[in-house]
Amino acid sequence: MTATTEFGLPTVVVTPGQETRTTMTVRNDSDIVEAYRFEVVGECAPWTEVEPERLSLYPGTSEQVDVVLRPPRSPSVRAGEVPLGVRVLPTERPDSVAVSETTVLVEPFAEQRAELVPQRRRAWRGARYHVDLHNDGNTPVAVTLTAPETDDQLSYRLAEHPVTVVPGDRVELDLRVRVATVLWFGKAVPWPLRLDASAVAVQDATRHELEGELVQLPVFPRWLLALLAALFALVLMWLLLVRPVVESAAREAADDRAEEIAQAGAGGPSSTAPEGGGAEGGEQQEQQGGASGQGPDQGSGPGSSGQAQQSSSTIEVRTDSGEQGVEAYTVPAGAVFRITDIVLANHQGDEGVLTIDFGDRTVTTIALETFRNQDYHWVTPIDVPAGATVSATVDCARPGTPISGDQAPNCFQVLNVSGELVELPSDN
Repeated sequence: MTATTEFGLPTVVVTPGQETRTTMTVRNDSDIVEAYRFEVVGECAPWTEVEPERLSLYPGTSEQVDVVLRPPRSPSVRAGEVPLGVRVLPTERPDSVAVSETTVLVEPFAEQRAELVPQRRRAWRGARYHVDLHNDGNTPVAVTLTAPETDDQLSYRLAEHPVTVVPGDRVELDLRVRVATVLWFGKAVPWPLRLDASAVAVQDATRHELEGELVQLPVFPRWLLALLAALFALVLMWLLLVRPVVESAAREAADDRAEEIAQAGAGGPSSTAPEGGGAEGGEQQEQQGGASGQGPDQGSGPGSSGQAQQSSSTIEVRTDSGEQGVEAYTVPAGAVFRITDIVLANHQGDEGVLTIDFGDRTVTTIALETFRNQDYHWVTPIDVPAGATVSATVDCARPGTPISGDQAPNCFQVLNVSGELVELPSDN
């Protein structure tokens, strides 16, 4: 060996956040002038350095260097004993390395942060909170929650046992607050919350006072009370004011009608008959009616003669893409179809053109992509004679996608035609 090293103290006590110095003696035991460099090893290396960094000694001489320790005030620097080593590296004879060792005692410090989350809640009767506690010290702490002075109307459910938090870690302590009574009506009531979070470390105990609030909401809000009051007032108004007036008016109307009927019955049928006798007057009136009126068979229009019944027909058209399809309904012989309603269905969402013809008359032409369901109605019916057709012509541009999600193989339209089917009178 070319060097001998020795620390001035067997144990170095350091306080996190402060600087501590100790000395180390280096002796050159070689027969040449030697220069030494220093390298700190161990857990203390990140916050320990040697001053000066380089030392030159003549043979047989010694000198002291300062070992400076600056531990940060951080949870990463745990309290307790930590070994410290300084490696002495000769420049001329690098193989002759000496290591000097000592023990560093890191003093404990306590530092915590506690917070009630959230600080304010709104509820009908009970609410949940939690307490966040961060251990920023370098020793484990045991955390306990207490409610020092609880209100008679408030009850707390706290953790039963202390929770240990290691340095640099955080913990959540659950808390439930409950109000004794339910607030049915009225304004919201605020309840202040006060808690103590006690953190007990090895040589220290810290008490954190936490404050919050629980806002108790009424079960029935004020606007509901106003609404109920208004409804109650309307019911009373109906029972006391409106209903008697309505009943009185109804009775008066019934009495007037009964009086009119009684007066009409008292006159009798003979008061309106002609003086010549009932039978003769009736015969004369019948003759006059026959001379001036028209019988039921003399009306005009196709619907004024023959029997008529409601009728509807459904036309379905299936067409491949790029092609034209035509389907039709033919009016039976001896009848007239008086159309009043048509309903169109394009449930697949196909694209193309639909043309509807009543006989040789085009009623409408409509683009398929503009509708899924469409209907038309006429006050004056459209007459389609016997043998004529009601046709639907579809020019399919692109089949659509029905509700299943898969594109349809072809276009598919449905046309429902409704109206009266009137039988024409026979020539006989």
